[in-house]
Amino acid sequence: SKMYNLIQSLCQCVIICGQTCKHVFLRLVEPEKDPDFWKEWAQRTLKNALTLQDLNKNVAKNIILFLGDGMGVPTVTAARILKGQMSGQSGEETQLEMDKFPYVALSKTYNTNAQVPDSAGTATAYLCGVKANEGTVGVSAAAVRSQCNTTQGNEVTSILKWAKDAGKSVGIVTTTRVNHATPSAAYAHCVDRDWYSDGDMPTEALQSGCKDIARQLFENIPDIDVIMGGGRRNMYPRNTPDVEYPGDKKHNGTRKDGRNLVGEWIDRVKDKKSYYAWNRKDLLSLNPNNVDYLLGLFEPADLPYELERNKETDPSLTEMVDVAIKILRKNERGFYLLVEGGRIDHGHHEGKAKQALHEAVEMDRAITRAGLLTSIYDTLTVVTADHSHVFSFGGYTPRGNSIFGLAPTVSDIDQKPFTSILYGNGPGFKLVNSTRENVSTVDYGKYLQADRYLILPRSSYIWDTWNVGIFGILFFLLFYGMLCSC
Repeated sequence: SKMYNLIQSLCQCVIICGQTCKHVFLRLVEPEKDPDFWKEWAQRTLKNALTLQDLNKNVAKNIILFLGDGMGVPTVTAARILKGQMSGQSGEETQLEMDKFPYVALSKTYNTNAQVPDSAGTATAYLCGVKANEGTVGVSAAAVRSQCNTTQGNEVTSILKWAKDAGKSVGIVTTTRVNHATPSAAYAHCVDRDWYSDGDMPTEALQSGCKDIARQLFENIPDIDVIMGGGRRNMYPRNTPDVEYPGDKKHNGTRKDGRNLVGEWIDRVKDKKSYYAWNRKDLLSLNPNNVDYLLGLFEPADLPYELERNKETDPSLTEMVDVAIKILRKNERGFYLLVEGGRIDHGHHEGKAKQALHEAVEMDRAITRAGLLTSIYDTLTVVTADHSHVFSFGGYTPRGNSIFGLAPTVSDIDQKPFTSILYGNGPGFKLVNSTRENVSTVDYGKYLQADRYLILPRSSYIWDTWNVGIFGILFFLLFYGMLCSC
């Protein structure tokens, strides 16, 4: 037979450029040696492409937007390999759920005043259809960051508001604070993304009548059906102890106006089928058929990284998406759901590649779960990113090389090894006795936080302006070529 069974793995030494790559596990898939394997694969791909001629021209009843914050193309590729390696494969041949989407395009990312964008201006672009200045949410480029008096008259409307006005149910699910940059553009009009509560605002802005983002969450569109993420401390009066961390003052409430926004929400919807949850147990114990309005605030600030998540208290992104869809889909007119894998971005900012990539894999699980709960015949599902990061990987690594491992060669300049994962700037720049650190002494696969060698020293890693991918189901005319995020 030309096709052989899949063998477990083959350990061998790999000689590349005259250098011995020690202890490299190269997982060889025997069928791939046969040319017929690839010809049959090509035939299947062609047949799948031909089926796209039978286009689904139905009007989308539901829309789900999955936004991987900072999830550029290198992150997607690395997450794909990690997903495969987590299941015992070499990784490169693995498919993410988004890889299965039939329509793919690229999107340019920039702000009206910035070549390299931030998450606030980009969120305004893809949620409101209007490009904006860096650091502003829900306002046009006529608004200037931190200048309160430029807000009025420059507000722009989001797709979440359009969906609500059309009679659909709407929801926001994020692993960051619910008043962070990405989700806030769905409901807020604010000239500064950092005005999380009134405790973060300058006196002049408060006196001029500008509202903090947490307040706008409950006032601008008061009947958002599902809200889940972090950000509890911005909802309570200053110095109010947190329900989960009562002895830790850094988690206390931050509001100067004395308002309890959670309590106000509970009072407002008490005569409806409403539910407030602040931990995983509460969330998973609810019956979606008996809940129409859900507020879930699971941390004082952002939710923990998936690798560090307390499974007793914090739900996963997949679990939140599962509950959200089961509540929203009861509406016969359909729903709109914004889902943000927000901590992909945070992991990259901190140079924690392991956390960032596991966040991306978790978002892929959530995409899979959403697909099982909806139908491709009436649900438009889109996966994209707001911007990329200065994250990359390479180095002539052999098939099956650990995504967190060393490249098999050494630098031809200083003769030292280097990690296959690299960041272009950030705090990981290290010199030992005026020379580059020997990274072969660090177990990058073992430790959760491991700085990577980089080129430009900085206190944190910053975004980049690479194009990002758009993956879509339904409406192929919307997803082709080089697009703009607005």
